Amino acid sequence: MAPTDVPVRPLNSGYDMPVIGLGTAPMDDAEAAAAVASAIEIGYRLVDTATRYGNEVGVGRGLRASGVDRGELFVTTKLRGSEQGRASTRSAVESSLERLGLDYVDLYLIHWPLPDLDRYLDSYETMLELANDGLIRSVGVSNFKPAHIERLDRATRVLPAVNQIELSPAHARVDARDYHEANGIVTQAWSPLGVDEGVPLAPAVVEISERYGVTPAQVILRWEVQSGITAVPKSSRPSRQATNLDVFSFTLAPADMATLSKLDLGEDTAVDSDRHVEY
Repeated sequence: MAPTDVPVRPLNSGYDMPVIGLGTAPMDDAEAAAAVASAIEIGYRLVDTATRYGNEVGVGRGLRASGVDRGELFVTTKLRGSEQGRASTRSAVESSLERLGLDYVDLYLIHWPLPDLDRYLDSYETMLELANDGLIRSVGVSNFKPAHIERLDRATRVLPAVNQIELSPAHARVDARDYHEANGIVTQAWSPLGVDEGVPLAPAVVEISERYGVTPAQVILRWEVQSGITAVPKSSRPSRQATNLDVFSFTLAPADMATLSKLDLGEDTAVDSDRHVEY
């Protein structure tokens, strides 16, 4: 698949982001280097990593091995909880760039809000400064609730470009998506296939995939694309990377979209980022 076949979503920062990218958790450096290189060769242009994954060096190796011009690539990484705070956020961004071998990162996210730590606003303000300095192109968040985002907005009057949250047909997160849409924030799904909840094996998903002649994963990712959701499915296997990206040649009928939406288990079953602690 040529990279021009992958649609993009405009961000409130003025940049465009591909709607499907490669997730790299929990790959190690060696696996990430190989997976990133193969994914870019297949046509991926968005690669998602995080300091906490411990594979930024490998991701950087894969980016360089691809031979693709830096300007064609969209690289995301994330601030880990233990590095939240003003001075530590600046140091964390500089360290990520060094590990990745990059001059700037396209999207930098606060990985978890950790409200009891109460440093995410300090980090966000520092990230906006680093964006002005050219080290970050788009500033975003991950696993933030509307209340967390509203606090950022009140203090800075700058809304995040992206909120990356746990999202699949099993965790449809309709209220969060509606909030993002109303405020010009792009929703991005982590764990987009809902493997832990058995979504690819659900009878409804299997039946739809057989009718369309595609894989269950393609059905799920197509549901997300048609719902206005961007996604970063993880796979180190080139064959699976290729099928995960090949979701733009078919369209799910409204009835099938509705069937998939009925797999939602409810907001209470998704991770609660007010309580989740990950440093």
